[in-house]
Amino acid sequence: MKDGYFKVAAAVPQVTVADPAANAQELIRLIRKAQDEGAQLVAFPELSITGYTCGDLFLQDRLLDEAEDALAKIAEATSGSDTIVLVGFPLRWEGKLYNTAAVLQNGRLICLIPKRFMPNYAEFYELRHFTPGPQRAEEITLRGQRVPFGSHIILDVDAIRDLEIAAEICEDAWVMNAPDIEHAMAGANLIVNLSASNETVGKDDYRRSLFSSISARTITGYLYVSAGDGESTQDIVFGGRTMILENGSMLAERRIFDNAYGEAKLTLTEIDIARLNYERRRITTYFSSQESSSDDYLHIPLHVEKKEITLTRGYDPHPFVPSDKDRRDARCEEILNIQARGLAKRLAHIGAQYAVIGVSGGLDSTLAMLVTARAFDLAGLPRENLIAVTMPCFGTTDRTKNNAVTLSKALGATLREINIRAAVTQHFEDIGQDLSVHDVTYENGQARERTQVLMDIANKTGGIVVGTGDLSELALGWATYNGDHMSMYGVNAGIPKTLVSHLVRFFAETSDDQALAACLFDVLDTPVSPELLPPTGDGTISQKTEDLVGPYELHDFFLYYMLRCGFPPSKVYRIACRAFASDYDPAEILKWLKKFYWRFFSQQFKRSCLPDGPKVGSVAVSPRGDLRMPSDASVKAWIKELTEMCQVMK
Repeated sequence: MKDGYFKVAAAVPQVTVADPAANAQELIRLIRKAQDEGAQLVAFPELSITGYTCGDLFLQDRLLDEAEDALAKIAEATSGSDTIVLVGFPLRWEGKLYNTAAVLQNGRLICLIPKRFMPNYAEFYELRHFTPGPQRAEEITLRGQRVPFGSHIILDVDAIRDLEIAAEICEDAWVMNAPDIEHAMAGANLIVNLSASNETVGKDDYRRSLFSSISARTITGYLYVSAGDGESTQDIVFGGRTMILENGSMLAERRIFDNAYGEAKLTLTEIDIARLNYERRRITTYFSSQESSSDDYLHIPLHVEKKEITLTRGYDPHPFVPSDKDRRDARCEEILNIQARGLAKRLAHIGAQYAVIGVSGGLDSTLAMLVTARAFDLAGLPRENLIAVTMPCFGTTDRTKNNAVTLSKALGATLREINIRAAVTQHFEDIGQDLSVHDVTYENGQARERTQVLMDIANKTGGIVVGTGDLSELALGWATYNGDHMSMYGVNAGIPKTLVSHLVRFFAETSDDQALAACLFDVLDTPVSPELLPPTGDGTISQKTEDLVGPYELHDFFLYYMLRCGFPPSKVYRIACRAFASDYDPAEILKWLKKFYWRFFSQQFKRSCLPDGPKVGSVAVSPRGDLRMPSDASVKAWIKELTEMCQVMK
């Protein structure tokens, strides 16, 4: 399990109140079902051996004897399997009764973890029957077996590096000083909650928010499983809620009453322990086990076989772009405000009244124009002070030029057309560049001439050049050094290419100006190109960026999971094949992944001297912010892993 995935299951059984023998059969059935589906851990609700709603029957020895028999039978049923099982069990010990999670594996009772906080308000009266359990683990005897008993127990599982599991029970998570905080500070990165939380109107929304917050705050995988059908409905009803979260994100869930009545269900998915550990290393304010007092925790080593996990969890192929339209529109509005306010502040700070943008009719310069117009409105500057410069040369097409003109006029900018063909031709003559040789000098000479023109116009007007390059281009180094690479403020520096198009589309869909909207939609339909090579015979774009560097949707996916999540190359490849299964074959994904790593490492020198620009999302490459990377770092180890992976695949 090199990728760090651990498959877990939340099982909601059809319980029979006060019938441990029947419940044992049901739990064993679901354990075997979970094992068949590859679960390495399966958890059941609170007091699932007896049912949570037994009331004063919990005081009856007859019920407790039957519960012990049932626990022994369930433990025996786990023989020959390394799946970790947690079941809710009422423990009778030294004249007191405890609400516990019994941990079972391979025929053994591993430990008993008690509930610490007993609700005794509203519909709950647990203190009538149960005693809060101890924190520090002690050994007790249950039917002749010595067993650790206490809430400060962590299971150290050897299947994955640094996988540490702790448990809490229902109300434990709802209190101010919740055990999950102690568990996480002591090193636990997977917390299991056995619950019996009844349903009342609005409670489920709060519960979902609570556990998402717990998982995010503690940077843990969190498995929550609550009682469902079969419990007594004398005064309350249970919905069989399950949630499996990872660092605050919901991986899998069963909503309340999400089954046919009486139907037991499993919720299964894989928690990425390696990603959680990466997050903890990255966030330096997180309390690691070395910084917290974990001396009173008992660590119990457990062996789970290392095996390849079949993934069932999905990966969004566009991690920078919310799939829900309402969320996406809200995100677009937020991003545009970040960009515009960042630029407005820069203009105000230096007292600049003008901004200069090279407008090509492509996506990036279009977004920069839209953002700058908004910034001018915020700063109280007239839009005619926005100077849009179109600079046709050898590769310019009528389509992109016309869109640049239409956009500039629609926004009320001052449009200047400066044909740089003669200047570039003279420059090529000066340096001995043959115009018929369409090499990197031919391309970059045009880009640098354009930047010189923009800078000089900015000097003449006392303004600044607003950069247009986006995050994806910066990651790939797809910018001419000291050409489009340079500006006084790069408003798009934090925006990946897949998000740029959605921002422009958002403008188009919300604009009251039909001419502007039509122009923006045409920009969206135009192939991404630097337009540095002559057009085809019919006047269309000949140089398409994605034919050269690869699809931006792949590169943005690679960038997010490599930089934001710290995934190694083989893992990025694996999840990319899953996310893009219907769009690209594995060989194509591998080809562009190798290209991505090579370009990302070799082009760091361009990112080392980036202009200022606002950070927008959780991925950024500014040398003053998120990415402190040497320009001469070797990519050898990353390519080596991909090469070794290919050899194994063959």
